[in-house]
Amino acid sequence: MNTPRIISEELSIFEKKFKEAVKSDTPLLDRIMRFIVNRKGKQLRPMFVLLSARLCGEINDATYRAASLVEMLHTASLVHDDVIDESLERRGFFSTYALWKTKISVLVGDYLFAKGMLLSLDHDDFRILQILSVPVRLMSEGELMQLEKSRLLDISEDVYFDIIRSKTASLLASACAAGAYSACRDDQLTEKLRVFGEKAGIAFQIKDDLFDYGNVSVGKPTGNDIKEKKITLPLIFTLNKAGQAGRRELIYIIKNKNKDSEKVQWVIDRVIEAGGIDYASAKMLACREEAFEALFEFERNETRDALEELVRFTTDRKY
Repeated sequence: MNTPRIISEELSIFEKKFKEAVKSDTPLLDRIMRFIVNRKGKQLRPMFVLLSARLCGEINDATYRAASLVEMLHTASLVHDDVIDESLERRGFFSTYALWKTKISVLVGDYLFAKGMLLSLDHDDFRILQILSVPVRLMSEGELMQLEKSRLLDISEDVYFDIIRSKTASLLASACAAGAYSACRDDQLTEKLRVFGEKAGIAFQIKDDLFDYGNVSVGKPTGNDIKEKKITLPLIFTLNKAGQAGRRELIYIIKNKNKDSEKVQWVIDRVIEAGGIDYASAKMLACREEAFEALFEFERNETRDALEELVRFTTDRKY
């Protein structure tokens, strides 16, 4: 995706400020920070921060700090996730965990959390820090809930949405809220952008879960969620639709044969046949429409159009 034209200059400024913010006087840590910065993703969350600020007022220094904090929190969560999942790859490169193993990776994640918090505290951005502290708690709760339910393979659709609302959507919701607040200091507008970000984040996560059932290279193997016993919406729909015998067979494979590629492919085929992909896609589009409902409460302008385009990109993307 191309950077939205209207914030291309601001995103360049953010990148410079972010590099400066994560620097360390400890040589090993600084080397790892450079490794992480040089392999950054699409920076969607900072874009949402900047555009949300622009929608509500003017981008300022507090906005750049909020965007940096969001990116630090997101990066820290990815570093810790790779430790939890024992993942050796991240975005097509070796992960921090693959190169520096568990102890260093955990400490790197902790460092990013601490640097982000101090960046806000040192500039008295107390309300923005409060907004962005919420997803730190929710991401941990969501991960623990997912781990617990994965052991039992007992996830209802309601629980699934609780998990992704906490694990993924909470950070995007807070990113939009923090961006809005940095520019307008208006709690009502901030809440509107938070709702928009949450709905967009839920749609984004459903789209990510759908990739697990496709053949497009997205940086993780097809069927990886099944191999890790992560029960996502397409599979939940299939389990609910299957008869008692079919459900028992699916659960047996996920519990006991989840490392067998042929068995995993069999589960994927059953999900596709049952209509799990179509069902999850429809839910994703419904969440996207809810995000647009919140967004369209703002007067149409090029910033609102850019936010709409960003959401469409996250849900229409092929990789």
